[in-house]
Amino acid sequence: QVQLVESGGGLVQAGGSLRLSCAASVSKSSIRDMGWYRQAPGKQRELVATITSGSTTNYADSVKGRFTISRDNAKNTVYLQMNSLKPEDTAVYYCYAEAEDVGGRFDNWGQGTQVTVSS
Repeated sequence: QVQLVESGGGLVQAGGSLRLSCAASVSKSSIRDMGWYRQAPGKQRELVATITSGSTTNYADSVKGRFTISRDNAKNTVYLQMNSLKPEDTAVYYCYAEAEDVGGRFDNWGQGTQVTVSS
């Protein structure tokens, strides 16, 4: 079983920065890919960035050059550094982790953290 606890959301002015963190508590599982998704009001959840256990990263075009994803495998923690924030980045941000145990691979989601960017 995997529990994901997010922190770091909040209200920031356009052009500002925020750093999100997500710590995974695991029992009898190993964490593979981790990442961040977001969902704005009235829109579908979309990928923001992902990172493999080997630190290969992938970003949505809309955040490339502004956001940086990283992870600490020893702590099972993933981070999202968000710079040059825009009002269109306003959304609930969800942490994601793919876990693997003897039963197979499973997707896990955090509870979400609100990011609001004011113009």
